Amino acid sequence: MDLLHELEREGAERGLWEAGDRIVAAVSGGPDSMAMLHMLAALAREGKISLIAAHVNHGFRVEESAQELEVVRAYAQRLNVPCETIILDLPSYIEETRLNSQAAAREKRYAFLHEIVRKHGASRIALAHHADDQAETVLMRIIRGTGLTGLAGMLSKRTEKNVELIRPLLRMKKSDLLRYCEAYDIPFCTDSSNKERYYFRNTIRLDILPFLSKYNPQLSHSLQRLADVAGAEDEWMERQTLDLFAQLVRKSPDECTVRCDDLSGLHVALQRRLIKLILSYLSTETEKISFDQIETMRLAAAAHMPGNWRMDAGASVRCTREYDLLRWHRIHQADSDEKIEYSYKVDREQGSLSIAGSCWTFEFDWLADGELKRPASRYEACFDAARLAYPLVVRNRRPGDRIHVLGLNGSKKVQDMFVDEKIAPPIRHRYPLLFDAEGRLLWIPGIRRSSHALTDPHTKDVLFIKALGE
Repeated sequence: MDLLHELEREGAERGLWEAGDRIVAAVSGGPDSMAMLHMLAALAREGKISLIAAHVNHGFRVEESAQELEVVRAYAQRLNVPCETIILDLPSYIEETRLNSQAAAREKRYAFLHEIVRKHGASRIALAHHADDQAETVLMRIIRGTGLTGLAGMLSKRTEKNVELIRPLLRMKKSDLLRYCEAYDIPFCTDSSNKERYYFRNTIRLDILPFLSKYNPQLSHSLQRLADVAGAEDEWMERQTLDLFAQLVRKSPDECTVRCDDLSGLHVALQRRLIKLILSYLSTETEKISFDQIETMRLAAAAHMPGNWRMDAGASVRCTREYDLLRWHRIHQADSDEKIEYSYKVDREQGSLSIAGSCWTFEFDWLADGELKRPASRYEACFDAARLAYPLVVRNRRPGDRIHVLGLNGSKKVQDMFVDEKIAPPIRHRYPLLFDAEGRLLWIPGIRRSSHALTDPHTKDVLFIKALGE
């Protein structure tokens, strides 16, 4: 079958474009991208799509790169395809950013392609990766270590910055593309750097694949088939994970939480995927988060693990276990383990108090003439106002704070009270405590009150307090 017909079939089968779409074709000048340019130009002549060619001269191989640019520009003109080009100074950019040459080239190349998309109002970028590239990618990932997503290799389409990247040649062999160029008299250039074994991909293509093919002459085809199978299964599992994310994860822009029992109850494969999806929701820089880190977070949800635990997951995300919850949140520059202390004075007859930087507010109701309210919850408390020393103080915990708990002999550390009540560690440092002017801890809202200043039927001066908290 002619490769042009195969490209049309692939485009329809995989939904790579729709009639009338404007596509930017990334054309390096090699046989693969020049063949793709020819095929897409044929579709454009038939009015099925509109096409813009885009070429990047990276500035590495001065003479070769200049020739490639001219070949691409001249052939695009011959096909009546608009052509956008750019000449980059990659060596200077690499020195400035300390990126390796491949990462720097990719970053600048894709930035240019997206710029051309915006300039022409295009919706897709066509890349000329073919089946042999796919086999090399899968083998590289196997050698480096990967999961099912990695085994899927390069996707035929994916979205980046609201633009769809498509690979219409992904099932075509390099040898067939070379024959296509020969059949249609398509000019192309040969990149001399493709023979440099300094690049891992070149070593895979030149040495490792030929060696392994002695044991399986169809190795490249087998790797391509593996990518197809893994890709389909990966897509199905990703859909399952997205459903679970919607069902189980409570989220805000900076935080995700999931019940430990809910996470542990999933199949281990879905546990890992859900964690990765949570991390991706919170950060765009999760590539370097390792399998071991994912596994540590997954195991932290187990019933036998400590109820209080945390780790920096990487990518500016922190994971904490807070009793029956696992919590992931973005670490902002202002975040610090250093606890900020606060202290507020409450004068007699003051009506309310709000704690800055938290959800805590206090309402003070000063009752007289024997009027009495009874607390309806641990977030309400009554005191004999005449037995308190003023001003009252609302502050967060300090080392050594203790409370004489009502109903118990002696005193107890506030820290121990927090542990007993399963107050999560990140909350403890900002949890408010009520003291009087003599430093007596009167009340830990929502937990316990002290034995000081109790009311009785003869109390004439009553302070009723209501706390609204996190």
